[in-house]
Amino acid sequence: MQIAAEHIAPSEVRSPFLPGTNIQYAWSSTTLDLLKTCPRLYEYTVIQGWASRDESIHLRFGIEYHTALQEYAIARAKEINHEDAIHDTIQQLQGRVYDWVVDRSSRAGKYKNRESIVSLVVDYLDHFVDDPAETFILESGEPAVELSFRLELDWGPKATSHVEMDGNLMEVMSGEKKATRIFDQPYLLCGHLDRIVTYCDNLYVMDHKTSMSTLSGYYFNQWSPSNQMTLYTYAGNIVLHSPVKGVIISAAQIKLEEPNAFQRGFTYRTPDQLSEWTDDLRFWLGQAEAFATANYWPQNDTSCGKFGGCKFREVCSKSPQVRETYLAASFDRVDPLQTANNPFFDRSSE
Repeated sequence: MQIAAEHIAPSEVRSPFLPGTNIQYAWSSTTLDLLKTCPRLYEYTVIQGWASRDESIHLRFGIEYHTALQEYAIARAKEINHEDAIHDTIQQLQGRVYDWVVDRSSRAGKYKNRESIVSLVVDYLDHFVDDPAETFILESGEPAVELSFRLELDWGPKATSHVEMDGNLMEVMSGEKKATRIFDQPYLLCGHLDRIVTYCDNLYVMDHKTSMSTLSGYYFNQWSPSNQMTLYTYAGNIVLHSPVKGVIISAAQIKLEEPNAFQRGFTYRTPDQLSEWTDDLRFWLGQAEAFATANYWPQNDTSCGKFGGCKFREVCSKSPQVRETYLAASFDRVDPLQTANNPFFDRSSE
């Protein structure tokens, strides 16, 4: 498989779909997770843009957490001492969230708000002041934090689209002349690598996670196998042109009355596992194109009860003709291009 890797800078949000279709050509771990879990879940979330009413809280909290840790890592790479780096990081964080108001009667708002984000960042940076995982420095001299990538695969959707005659390629359909436009668009894999580190003489992607639940072995077991962590390992190998051993999950547990807790876990990927994942990827992207072409996204009813239950479970339990009513009553409809479900979404733009 031939791959073209591209480091990207923030730009205007673009669509990950072929023009005039629901055929997605740019994919992230998030959208792949949704597709693999349940095509109907993917349709409701990515195509139609339905979102639960506390999703914006989780998104904002995650963006602020990642941004703060990125700013601290950059400062430390510039040899700014810990106390000055943490002071500047928190000052900038407080400037961004001073007017952030959430509904604290909700579980999400109770745990994730402007006070808890500041507390969590301070506790994390103090906890890892002598971090054994060292930030990798790129050839440019910049620290390898918040690396955005787009990996161009050597194949793309098979779709063609018929449009009014305006080109040289012609065909006749139902007695009318049509021009056939062939989408010569390769698939793209997109995402962000939180941090590349060296640990015990090996390269790892470090991925930051926040949780409101206990950081047990059960929590870390969910990342092996994991579509997200395999993609990050795969991308790390290509972006760095060096072997990446796997991902370090750096997890933070948000606590209300006790000090926040931190724990790290490892998940490894062999070259054979990465190869198997890319073979599977060709199948999954073909399935997605078939669903989009048929304009039908089947329900995977074996996934409805997993991970505490799908957020659309109540909707899918209703008769098809009334589901739209239940969706409108319980969810907000947002522009899918303006959310993290769009692989081209720049999380620094929030």
